[in-house]
Amino acid sequence: MHAVQSTSMTKPIPRLFLPGQIGPVTLKNRVIMAPMTTRNADAEGFVTDATIAYYKARAEGGVGLITVEMASPERAGKHRNFELGIYDDRFLPGLRRLVDAIHGAGAKASIQLGHGGGHTRIDITGEKPIAPSAIPHTVQEGHTEVIIPEEMSLARIAQTQAAYVAAARRAAEAGFDAVEIHAAHGYLISQFLTPAENLRRDEYGVTLRNRARFGLEIASAVKQAVPHLAVIFRMNGDDFFDQGMTFEEAVEVATWAAAVGADAIHMTGGHYRSQPTAAIMIPPMATPPTPFLRFAEAVKKRVSVPVIAVGRLGNPQAAIAAIEEGKADFVALGRPLLADAEWVNKAAAGKQVRLCLACNTCVDGMRTGRQIRCLVNARAGRELTFAGRTLRRNGQRIAVIGAGPAGLTYASLMAEANRVTVFEKERVVGGAFRYAGLAPLFQGVEANPTSLLNYVDGLRRECQEKGVEIRTGTDPFADPSLLDGFDHVVVATGARYRWGLGRFVKWSLERGIPRWWPIDRLARTEKFRNWFYYQFRSVNSPISTGSHGKFSFEIIGDAALPGKSEDAILSAYTAAFGHLDEASGTAKMS
Repeated sequence: MHAVQSTSMTKPIPRLFLPGQIGPVTLKNRVIMAPMTTRNADAEGFVTDATIAYYKARAEGGVGLITVEMASPERAGKHRNFELGIYDDRFLPGLRRLVDAIHGAGAKASIQLGHGGGHTRIDITGEKPIAPSAIPHTVQEGHTEVIIPEEMSLARIAQTQAAYVAAARRAAEAGFDAVEIHAAHGYLISQFLTPAENLRRDEYGVTLRNRARFGLEIASAVKQAVPHLAVIFRMNGDDFFDQGMTFEEAVEVATWAAAVGADAIHMTGGHYRSQPTAAIMIPPMATPPTPFLRFAEAVKKRVSVPVIAVGRLGNPQAAIAAIEEGKADFVALGRPLLADAEWVNKAAAGKQVRLCLACNTCVDGMRTGRQIRCLVNARAGRELTFAGRTLRRNGQRIAVIGAGPAGLTYASLMAEANRVTVFEKERVVGGAFRYAGLAPLFQGVEANPTSLLNYVDGLRRECQEKGVEIRTGTDPFADPSLLDGFDHVVVATGARYRWGLGRFVKWSLERGIPRWWPIDRLARTEKFRNWFYYQFRSVNSPISTGSHGKFSFEIIGDAALPGKSEDAILSAYTAAFGHLDEASGTAKMS
């Protein structure tokens, strides 16, 4: 263990929260925000007020280095609509404003330079997609389409490499402290590295060294062009499919990247062609914890520059251990910083963070066209909507009936300015989340009960840290005297299954019946899941919203309208802060 003693000598400060160096840049801690596309840019790619508010919140939350989302060095590489732009000087004023906001909030700023290559479409870019070889790519952006890109000539390769250098110079002009070269996940540099996608017979194909040449030349040229910026090289540790780049090859490429000038190596994994599913790129809840940490550990043994680990490191203890055990020098967090923008500040203070479920609501929703959102944190992506809002109630005694995700979320929010008591008739908290992980799918990914139970337990601890009293085994509807003295009562009792089938549903889930074939096949269909969450359930509140004698009532979550988890938790935020007028968060470009 390598923890450093605090100045008070009371307990060691984990190295995760101590300064670290990447090339010419000193970071106040070793937590990096990983790049995630938000769709907060406008249609042309300009920075908006929403872009700034989103990144500023994570910088204020204590992150050492904010990596702004993927931006293509040339228009042909734009991989999504509403993608941030850096391929033209006209984007500079907005990028400067973004960097100033990140710096003003206490963090360093990086931007990821990534090119879609063959993994984009002409309706997105306005130009014919390019790639190392003219092979089919299945591209999902709103709808799914198979495209065949144009094979890059040597002159086109040189043109694209020059575009990377120009984009890096723009990043420097905008004030960024670092650039990250995206060589992972099936985008252009990754396509050169991957045998299945690089069929070239020239100096950019066949051998590993030749396949790596395109990306290595970019890394070298960028470092020479902007030596005062830290240059981070992000790459896969494994493509996870036959004919993809292997782990052994990845370690070699990482050593070459460090040798040509990369100031840090950022190890991730997965590709759009990964088997059995491309979801491994953003590891969902059924994936074992820290699935890519072994890549960082292996590369760290071979290079002299810092190595960044990423992938399901949202549990602070896992992130701390990665550094203390010498497996990585820095930790990158993506989804955990959506779930809790204050992750770093809280973790450093020993407080409970709002845990990410790894349900991939954020990325799956973004891929279908919506802006970035988080199931457990309604503020994520709505920072402008919440700006200036205060809690609807202050200095009151509030009772919450029901300790499921909606009830506990509401309690944790209101406890900032009120005395809150949660009543739960069961002996344990969690509500429907105690069973949701036993179904085949949760939010479209393979369900894992541990992830949901850990989240609920963390939410319980967060409530208790804020002074919320949680009383299990009590039912105010059976004993109304429990509500004496409260000013406001919130009902979050969830939904009940129709025709008295609730006990059967729980019994079947506990025995794993929904995972039996062929029931499993039916339970995974969108039609069945919509019926199960909406039509098959009804409200479970014995009272209506309004004033009832000594206190007012309010109903949230499935008790108000049976549905899915995201809507239930969103209703807790609405009850706490008032109606969320999404239009109030409309972005202003710059």
